[in-house]
Amino acid sequence: MAGEASAEAARKSSQADASVSAPEEPDFPVPGDDKAAAFFDLDNTVMQGAALFHFGRGLYKRKFFETRDLARFAWQQAWFRLAGVEDPEHMQEARDSALSIVKGHRVAELQSIGEEIYDEYMAERIWPGTRALAQAHLDAGQRVWLVTAAPVEIATVIARRLGLTGALGTVAESVNGIYTGKLVGEPLHGPAKAEAVRALAHAERLDLDRCAAYSDSHNDIPMLELVGHPYAINPDTKLRKHARARDWRLRDYRTGRKAAKVGIPAAAGVGAVAGGTAAAIAISRRRR
Repeated sequence: MAGEASAEAARKSSQADASVSAPEEPDFPVPGDDKAAAFFDLDNTVMQGAALFHFGRGLYKRKFFETRDLARFAWQQAWFRLAGVEDPEHMQEARDSALSIVKGHRVAELQSIGEEIYDEYMAERIWPGTRALAQAHLDAGQRVWLVTAAPVEIATVIARRLGLTGALGTVAESVNGIYTGKLVGEPLHGPAKAEAVRALAHAERLDLDRCAAYSDSHNDIPMLELVGHPYAINPDTKLRKHARARDWRLRDYRTGRKAAKVGIPAAAGVGAVAGGTAAAIAISRRRR
């Protein structure tokens, strides 16, 4: 009896200690909150690597450009995976190359190819942890958008395959269903994402303070700061530091470590129909 009593007292004591050191958080996302939504960056947040590079691999396979160009693409992708952050020069080069590659092709053709490329190169690179976060919002009855500088055609394919509400992405100009090689507006990148999110929130009558945004990159801090629940996912060094300073939640799925939490979140974003339209991005240069 004395032993059982001692064990029971120890068990209750450990439970009490745990409740003191780890107080329960309120449920999030909040089920049934139709004024809330979630907005996810794509590259290195939802998917390992950059969507435009995977897209480029698929275009190379379909002979949209030459072998020598693939070497440049492979180097850029290796750099991206090691650094885990976007390089403006790499992104600009990829964007310009993509525009020259898709010029003269039909939008419907690229959309169809995008479906194939998702199955070939992207499906297996979706981070399960981030996928679960998005699903939690969906299960709570909330809308979920991708917000990315990747081509809107590719972003839409990924969003649909993941069962998300939709996607905001960079838009390439087309006339009569054929790409012109120009952009519509600017790339959906950095501050443009924040503007897009703000515009969509207004159009959808969302409360940004009740929304969530997720990204790996310090370039997306403007978007993250719009929302009430910002998350740093697989963060680069600058974003990690920024998140810690502001007690944002942090998740890192790259190493298999248990996700670390950095305090309580801060503001929530949305994606925009109008904010930052721009480039259809693929990869390497076409034969000159």
